[in-house]
Amino acid sequence: MTSNAAWTQPSARERKAIMDRSRTVAMVGVSSKRSRPSNFVATYLLGRPDDFDVWFVNPRESEILGRRVYPSLADLPGPPDMVDVFRRPEDLPGVAREAVEIGAKAFWAQLGLSSDEASAIAHEAGLDVVMDRCLKIEHARFAGGLHLAGFDTGVVSSRRHD
Repeated sequence: MTSNAAWTQPSARERKAIMDRSRTVAMVGVSSKRSRPSNFVATYLLGRPDDFDVWFVNPRESEILGRRVYPSLADLPGPPDMVDVFRRPEDLPGVAREAVEIGAKAFWAQLGLSSDEASAIAHEAGLDVVMDRCLKIEHARFAGGLHLAGFDTGVVSSRRHD
């Protein structure tokens, strides 16, 4: 499938629809280091088994959070609905090509990551494309765990809490 229109960042409603259509998520570049954002996002997504089946991709790891890690997207048990990327911006075009080759439906580059080349590759192949957004934050926002202004603590007060 080829699109003649230039890619534009999906709206919040469109991002929610992409998440709703995505059952399997392949996390590329996920780290076993608990201090890394990818590990935090992985932990969050694994805690939502009714929403996502998560596959980890990292050629330098064999197991993360008790789950098998695949060396590449081509090694996955099937095409994922979404490829969620935690790699350097210069790596995004290659990952986008791989996502297209394996038949993914969406290409999602995490917060702080963007590539015009990667978005063009994925978009022109018919994939939904999201750049510079955190899947965990976006999911939590719509699942009620995050308010538009930040985390929803459930506390409404003008008093200072030390």
